[in-house]
Amino acid sequence: MADSMFAASVPAFQRMLSNLLNCLAKAEAHAQARSFSPDNYLALRLAPDMLPFTKQIQIASDAAKGCVARLAGQDVPKWDDTEASFADLRARVQRTLDYVGSVPAAAFEAAESREIVIPMRNRDPLVFTGENYLRHFALPNFYFHVTTTYALLRQAGVPLGKGDYLGG
Repeated sequence: MADSMFAASVPAFQRMLSNLLNCLAKAEAHAQARSFSPDNYLALRLAPDMLPFTKQIQIASDAAKGCVARLAGQDVPKWDDTEASFADLRARVQRTLDYVGSVPAAAFEAAESREIVIPMRNRDPLVFTGENYLRHFALPNFYFHVTTTYALLRQAGVPLGKGDYLGG
């Protein structure tokens, strides 16, 4: 079962994080072709009450590295959310890819039944089995923030399509 929990998580994170890097590269090229800094994207929001572009990428990163670490029974790497430029965000996505790729499949032994506890700020922690955490919390949360990042760039005029989101 360890292999299936690994197979259901790590490759999905790797693919989407790689696709995210490609979308960021297209956004950077779009900005440069129009003679503005890609840092202009950092504060984008689809609605006034939503988190900005920078936070979407940070949360997607946290979701991927947190899921892999928890399923592997490791401490979640703690990274400060200090990204202040487009280059910083690309570096964070790459660092996340590097971390996710560094955890071996063997570390996922018994991951499906491992208790996963997610602390919450203003309420009791969320408690899952590893399988329920992956399927019903970690992957949906990750995809939400990657999709929002894609939508923000698309709304800003970056020439992205479904193929950029899904990858080749």
